[in-house]
Amino acid sequence: MPMPAVTIRPLEARDEAEWRRLWTAYLDFYESKVPEEVYATSFARMLSGAAGEFRGLIAEVDGRPCGLVHYLFHRHGWKVENVCYLQDLYADPEVRGKGVGRALIEAVYAAADAEGAPAVYWMTQEFNGTARRLYDRIGTLTPFIKYSRP
Repeated sequence: MPMPAVTIRPLEARDEAEWRRLWTAYLDFYESKVPEEVYATSFARMLSGAAGEFRGLIAEVDGRPCGLVHYLFHRHGWKVENVCYLQDLYADPEVRGKGVGRALIEAVYAAADAEGAPAVYWMTQEFNGTARRLYDRIGTLTPFIKYSRP
């Protein structure tokens, strides 16, 4: 069966309901919840177009939203240019393995290239085997371990 045509486009105001559905599914996968204020604020920030704010992209197959990615350009102490942090990536279960995740990451790579950002990086949890199979093909695993404030 041929791979479906995937369209990647910037997040728009009309996408709010589908964006909420997709981001909620992403958060559920990681057994996380955020309050309504975070949904509203995050969506508004991604639509603002302001420098230093998160940006969002939507993946569509047959005109139906089926994936999202959130990313941010920020300063880096070891580079003059900004770098790009890909924070959230999600594809509906029925489109996994059909190129949606790859298309979203490649769209972030293209945005980074357009902004002159020499690096794109992201994290995932060790148990996320499905995503890691894609990441191993499209990125380079680093030896860094993440710590956070308790």
